[in-house]
Amino acid sequence: MEVTNKFIAIKATIDGEPQECDFELKVEPFSLAVKPGSKDVIIKNLYVSIDPYQLNRMKGVSSSQKTSEFAPRIAPGEVIGAYGVGKVVASGNPEFEKDDYVVGIISWGEYSISQGFMLSKLDPMGFPLSYHVGLLGFSGLTAYAGFFEICKPKKGEKVFVSAASGSVGNLVGQYAKNLGCYVVGCAGSPDKVKLLKEKFGFDGAFNYKEETDLDSALEKYFPDGIDIYFDNVGGVMLEAAISNMNSYGRVALCGVISEYTDVGKRATPNMVNVVYKRIMIQGFLGGDYMHLFPEFVSTTVDHLRAGKMHVLEDISIGLESVPSAFVGLFRGYNVGKKIVQVSNDLEDC
Repeated sequence: MEVTNKFIAIKATIDGEPQECDFELKVEPFSLAVKPGSKDVIIKNLYVSIDPYQLNRMKGVSSSQKTSEFAPRIAPGEVIGAYGVGKVVASGNPEFEKDDYVVGIISWGEYSISQGFMLSKLDPMGFPLSYHVGLLGFSGLTAYAGFFEICKPKKGEKVFVSAASGSVGNLVGQYAKNLGCYVVGCAGSPDKVKLLKEKFGFDGAFNYKEETDLDSALEKYFPDGIDIYFDNVGGVMLEAAISNMNSYGRVALCGVISEYTDVGKRATPNMVNVVYKRIMIQGFLGGDYMHLFPEFVSTTVDHLRAGKMHVLEDISIGLESVPSAFVGLFRGYNVGKKIVQVSNDLEDC
């Protein structure tokens, strides 16, 4: 059976802040049948993740394209791979059967073809499917691995999280609070600051756009210094955090969104502080920690069922909303994990 498949593509490489006009909706014939002897899996996409790192894949040149199998270059006009949840339509792979839910790398489209790379059968465990895109998916694993494996926190330590209302930041803050840490986050609006304190129980939060001196702001919230900084933004925030770190502080570099669209904002932290305070700074990719996935899911599900973690999702409806959803990440429009619902599970596959 052949259908038409709509998918989102870039018109040309994007070197700067993305705009909705940089994208196009393409339509191509698509077969729902698996070729004899093929191990392809045909998937109807249900929910797809919208993540800032995709911009580095869309650039003409980015070091990330050559150093990570998780972030290969995207050519104009081609299908864009993305993390998400779908339902199997047909399969030549013995690990997957028709009507199985799957989670992993699918695409910003109505349908996907997978050869099984980073694709797993999904047991929803009674939770909404969207949870497995964010909290119980790659964003959650990134928060869990970055905080526990790289930062190696101890109860009572002082933790600072940037972009704390984002898909990863809010989870890091919740893990830290559950461990018994003192947690402060920054965000880009009064409503987000209120959310961090009232919903997620952060000990403190501030709107970085209202601060003229980030060094002083952090000194106010951390009079005894910062032990752990979970960085999602890079730039001047990283510089200010380093200035306020304690000896033997740890910095997990998860993302540098401030630098994705403006290379002039590259951080220049005080390296004398780094050396003499013996500060550990480490970049990481969530994909490096797939071996922790069972542990991460078990721990997080326990927290969820005990009411110790809360879900923060920002879901747009319809494939056509992908460009605006993606552009909104760089303008601070999203609150929590940005997801696009491509189709309804009740629709015919």
